[in-house]
Amino acid sequence: MHNHSHDNHAHGRPLKITLGLVLVIMVAEIVGGILSNSLALLSDAGHMLTDALALGLSLFAMNLARRPATSTRTFGYHRAEIMAALANGAVLVLVSAFIFYEAAQRFSALPTVKTPLMMAIASVGLAANVAGLLLLRRGSRQSINVRAAFWHVAGDTLSSVGVIIGGVLIYFTGWYIVDPILAIIIGVVILWGAVRIVRESSDILLESVPPHIKIEDVSAAVKKVEGVADLHDVHIWTITSGIYALSAHLSIADQTVSQSCDVVTKVNAVLAENFDITHTTLQLECESCPTGLVCKLPQSQ
Repeated sequence: MHNHSHDNHAHGRPLKITLGLVLVIMVAEIVGGILSNSLALLSDAGHMLTDALALGLSLFAMNLARRPATSTRTFGYHRAEIMAALANGAVLVLVSAFIFYEAAQRFSALPTVKTPLMMAIASVGLAANVAGLLLLRRGSRQSINVRAAFWHVAGDTLSSVGVIIGGVLIYFTGWYIVDPILAIIIGVVILWGAVRIVRESSDILLESVPPHIKIEDVSAAVKKVEGVADLHDVHIWTITSGIYALSAHLSIADQTVSQSCDVVTKVNAVLAENFDITHTTLQLECESCPTGLVCKLPQSQ
């Protein structure tokens, strides 16, 4: 059985630390942006604000997902994590749109900034963002919610790099046009990550087959189990990150109920070991009983 509650606890601590780092750097960038007259730094602070909201939403969803199942929510609150990821992805799309808009504005009105202070604040922000990425990297491979937060911080990291590079170029060349060009590049990278998050979370909410699972492979593996004649009406979906479910009709040979239970146990073992599918609903079917007795199992069509 997948211990999702344990995973949430393990992912929660890195999220909390990252949230603290983001809030501290956000305040520093607001102050630094005002003192240096850097619109880029203030924009990055705004980006940090959206990240803080996104991280807070992720933590809220994780805490909610720990609540036990009820008679009306039999799968519990696991989908709260996916809904939070979808919301985070949508926010990332809006952030990238805002960056594109700001970049367009700067092409026509290039700002004059105090680059040394701008680069100093951006360097501190970069260090904090890199620390956040390292904290979230492992969890981003296991949880779509953490992955959404990871992409928020990745966007911030690129923003900090862009601000530093822009500051260096502006300081030595006076090419203020570098600032909006870098902003567009950052926006494209953020949008790319956002689209992936939105698409993946939408697929989960639409109960699509997980991308790493092929129904043909599942059917082939199950049919190799002794006593299984066929597997059909197969539905496979994701409940939340790392928890996969299956429902299907399982045609078996005519046998006793205890033997049928053994077949189901073996099928469940194959599904768990080979495909990490731990939540199954299998309806047993068999051919007509040759003895003419009344069979208690549904018969295959």
